[in-house]
Amino acid sequence: MKELVITKENFDDEVRNYRGMPILLDFWAGWCGPCMMLSPVIAEIAEEYDGKIKVGKVNVDEQPELAAAFRVESIPLLVVVKDGAITAQTVGVRPKEDIIKMIGL
Repeated sequence: MKELVITKENFDDEVRNYRGMPILLDFWAGWCGPCMMLSPVIAEIAEEYDGKIKVGKVNVDEQPELAAAFRVESIPLLVVVKDGAITAQTVGVRPKEDIIKMIGL
């Protein structure tokens, strides 16, 4: 599954009220070098674990309300949400294996 673009308009349906598989949210920006390094890893995870997780991308410049709601201070920020609750989060570039473990797969 391709990464979903998460906005304030679709956040409730795609994240807050979603019940099912875990959701990996990637808070990023186009000017962020580490975000660009992490982006292909997130895309790989979305493809390899299709049907086991949802992957959402949140551009902090375009979605400041969501960035504020998640108290984003540094990016890239990865957040795992399950049944509307945050279960894990980490800041910075991480190896793919660490992200998989964080998701609980």
